[in-house]
Order: sequence, then C-alpha cells, then structure tokens
Amino acid sequence: MGVNISAPYIYVCTRMRVRKAKLLPKEEYMRMLNMSVAEITRIIEETEYKQEIDELGTTFKGIDLVEVALSWNLAKEYQKIQHITPGTLKGFTRAYLRRWDIQNVLTILRGKVQGEKAGKIKEILIPAGSLDKVVLDRLLAEDSNDRIIELLKGHRMFPVLMREYPAAKESGSFSHMENELYKQFYAEILGDAKAGIKGGSSFLSYIQLDIDIKNVKTLFRLRADSTSTEDVREMYIPGGSLSVVDFSNLHGIREANEFVDQLKALVRNDSLHTLLDEMKGHKAMHDIEVRLTRVQLEQMEGMSKRNPFSIHPILVYLEKKKYEVFNLRALARGKESRLPSEKIAEYLVM
Repeated sequence: MGVNISAPYIYVCTRMRVRKAKLLPKEEYMRMLNMSVAEITRIIEETEYKQEIDELGTTFKGIDLVEVALSWNLAKEYQKIQHITPGTLKGFTRAYLRRWDIQNVLTILRGKVQGEKAGKIKEILIPAGSLDKVVLDRLLAEDSNDRIIELLKGHRMFPVLMREYPAAKESGSFSHMENELYKQFYAEILGDAKAGIKGGSSFLSYIQLDIDIKNVKTLFRLRADSTSTEDVREMYIPGGSLSVVDFSNLHGIREANEFVDQLKALVRNDSLHTLLDEMKGHKAMHDIEVRLTRVQLEQMEGMSKRNPFSIHPILVYLEKKKYEVFNLRALARGKESRLPSEKIAEYLVM
C-alpha cells in the first residue's frame, strides 16, 4: 500500500479492529447452547444488539424478536461502515456488499413462491447492498414474482433475472439463477479490483480467495448430491485458482483421496490443504461447509495482519460480523425447533 497511509485509512482500519474485538467469543456461544430462546435474547440484549432488542421488543416476541433485531443490527452496522469508510475503500466496501442484493431478491422470490407473508420475509432481509429498505419494501408489496422482476429494470441484476426467471418459474428452483447472479457479481467486482485503483490488489486477493472457497464448497456439495442433473461447468465461478477444465475434471474423480490430492495440487493454500487432509474421511456436508468458512476467515485474518491499512481489516470485520448474526440466528432457530445442543453446535462458525 506504500508508505504514505492517510489518516482516514488508519482511523477506519483501527475502528474495525476495535469493533472486531467486541464480537462474541466462542465461549459465549458454548454457554448459549444450554439456554432457552428467552435467555439468549437477554444475553444479546446486554451486547451490541441492545438498541434493536429495546426498540423492537414492544412489537415482536420470542424468535421473531431475535430474527428482526439481528437483521436490523447487521444492516445498520453495514450502512454505518459504508458511511465512515474513506476514499477508494468505500467503493470496494460497497462492491463487496452488493452480494446482499442477490440474497435479498432471492429471499423475496423464494418466499413468494412458498406463500410466505411479506412481514415474515422482511424479518430476514438485510438492506446492506444497493437496494435499500424503500426498494425492498416496494418489492415485498408485490404479489407476483413477474412484477418484482419488472420493478428491478435498470438494476445491474436485471438482465440475468430476465434471462433466468422463465426457467426458474417453470422448475420451481432458483438455484441456477442464483449461480448466474453470483457469476455476474464476481465478474463485476473482479473488474473493480483490476481497474488500477489504489488498493485494488488487496481487494483482488480477497475476491480470489472467496471464489476458491466457493468453488471448493460447490465441488463438495456436488459430491454429496449424486442426483444433481445440472451441467457442472455451469456451477463454476471463474476468477480463482481453478480453471473450468480443472473444475470439471475434479468433479469427475469419484475416489475421495484422489479428489483431495488433485484439489491440493491445483489450489495453493496451506490452511486449506490441512483441512482437506482431515476431510479425507467422510464428513457431513454442513460440517465441510462450516470448516471451509473457518479456513476462509483465518486466511482473511492473515491478509488483514499483513495489510493493516487496506480493505482487509474492513472485509474481515464485515464477514465475522455476518457470521455472528448467522450463529445467533442458528442458535435461536435451533432452540425454537428443540434441536439438541450438539446438533446446533455443528452449524456454528466459531
């Protein structure tokens, strides 16, 4: 990043480290595993979620209160960070947060297909991307998904939505559309990172890691689901260590040890190699996903330490904050569904 680091960069990266230090430690989750939803709500009311729990406590109760408070808190935190981030870091942060547009639109489309009430869908939306609360409310108010897509005309997602929606509507599955939207998203942010803007190379190293982990997760998911009829090449995201040929070839290897050895040869990443060796024995899919996510967060921590005044401290905080919300939501839902504690623990990213 060079020697002359501006004061706003130092300020915002230091703020991120302070915020990250306030995230819940592993021990706290272990304690919560033995609590009820009401007790978990009381615990999180004593942390960074107090304002949301207090504000929403008169309108919502139980699991709904937890769901809405977590969504509100995450969205507000992400908006705050976009606001305080200086210079080119703001552009990269905004680009990274556009993935929430995909998540929110798909959540709405899936919710409508399943006949969910608008209020219920709204509980889990995170207005942190380029589609703000006003736009999302307008989409939620529509009854038909065709109208929802029409309202997104002019948005960068619109061409893919238009192209993919007829097939999704017919099959009742949005997974191909989702994959195409993420492909477009990654192609755009790779373009942003390679545009020669100051700090772009740091952003690029994060995106490439993200794509690698996503492709590896997809390969494991395809191994677990032998019934998938999709063309595997369609599920590949370009821009990481693997070429489409590598991806396709890896998918063709049935024997687990050979698959892992080939993958290690193609993706240079020591933490990932250690994990892949551990996974040669059969593991449940959610366990693989959680452990790959942990590897990604570890790698991001390393990048952040090597580049303390770059986009990395911001991204690692945004990701860890997202997983804190993800964990608290999994805990609350698990408790609500009376799942045993050890089962819930398997889904937590700690």
